[in-house]
Amino acid sequence: MKRPYKIAVVGPESTGKSVLSAELASYFQCAYVPEVAREYLNTIKRPYVEDDLLAIAKIQVEKEDALLSQQQKVLICDTTLLVIRIWSEVKYERCEKWILQEENSREYDFFLLTNIDLPWEDDPQREHPTMREALFSRYYDALLAKDVKFEVVSGMGVQRLNNALKSIQKQIPELFSKLLDF
Repeated sequence: MKRPYKIAVVGPESTGKSVLSAELASYFQCAYVPEVAREYLNTIKRPYVEDDLLAIAKIQVEKEDALLSQQQKVLICDTTLLVIRIWSEVKYERCEKWILQEENSREYDFFLLTNIDLPWEDDPQREHPTMREALFSRYYDALLAKDVKFEVVSGMGVQRLNNALKSIQKQIPELFSKLLDF
């Protein structure tokens, strides 16, 4: 059996990745891999350190692989190791070798890069409100360097979801076997 189509949602913090991922999973009636960093950081009850990023990466991969083994047509991934790599490079100016190797070995059919057009929402786990443009550029350049299919998704509220669906339909039309209303 063919593996599910994997759609990854990536981008800087406070750009609606988790909301969009949940909306896409609801639309496609499929599972999605939530970002594990938030839950992990809430449980450690101390400032995170570089080793925590490796732990987060390993949990993220485990959850993705567990859901990938289920028989479904689509799997939405709210973040990938690309996000953890960029986080590590910005925070520590380096990235663990395991994360780099694992990132390069994982395949996704399409990436949605969330634009920075949503207002910043302050949160104790968010660190870079003044670096949004620089971080967005890092993601954009990283996806170009990977030579993968991706599109930037913009818009507020339901328009963001509709724009994401249009991008997915353009890149993976077979997911839309009947006329869809979006």
